[in-house]
Amino acid sequence: MADGSSGDSAPYLRVAARLRSRIADGIWTPGGRLPSRGELGAEFGVGENVVRRAQELLISTGLLEGRAGSGTYVRAPFERRPLLRTPSAAGLPYSGLAPFGFTGTWEADSTAKAEAPPLIAARLGVKAGDPCVRTSYEFLSARQPVMLTTSWEPMAVTGGSVVVLPEGGPLAGHGVVARMAHLGITVARVVESPRPVHVDRDQAHLLGIATGSQATLIERTHYDTGGRPVETADILIPADRWDITYDIALPGT
Repeated sequence: MADGSSGDSAPYLRVAARLRSRIADGIWTPGGRLPSRGELGAEFGVGENVVRRAQELLISTGLLEGRAGSGTYVRAPFERRPLLRTPSAAGLPYSGLAPFGFTGTWEADSTAKAEAPPLIAARLGVKAGDPCVRTSYEFLSARQPVMLTTSWEPMAVTGGSVVVLPEGGPLAGHGVVARMAHLGITVARVVESPRPVHVDRDQAHLLGIATGSQATLIERTHYDTGGRPVETADILIPADRWDITYDIALPGT
């Protein structure tokens, strides 16, 4: 068989070798979708879990990528992009959701009256379990997720207003600063704390990368003029896709 394999290696390693060979031989080309795990398992005489482990191994090495709800694909070369954190990127407020120069789209899903987990509650200065609006964002490029954000806003701040949903109402998609201004609240500062993380299984599934892949988590919080937190978010950035850049204007320039 042209794929070749080692008879004494673990089953998933043998399957990974055969998948790798087909990619190297050009049988499967960049961007192409692989057969289903069931089809591959039947062909190779192994279970779907063995195929899954083989695919995860090749995802971790950058040969394959998973796409939530779609399947597994041969990974095309990915162009790294700058993730510019600046007060005026593209004319947006500092907290603009879309990265500077981003030409893709995003999908958002909001849940009202979501109970604040303890860590989120601490960042917002509310009690654990207090009602918030939680909004999950998936940023898409060529219909593939490239970044995830989860935002939390206390309903004590926005509840009952026309801007309670970040992606609904008259200021849908305008960002935290503009929506808070509509309520007479001035956002005075934003604090961001980046730290390295490894993505969990659910995050990896959404991003089409291997569980445990490296990423940067930015914990971002908006504060009003009185120092009250009005929004906090976790921004998850895969390390192999973005170059995070802070553009900071100095006083007097």
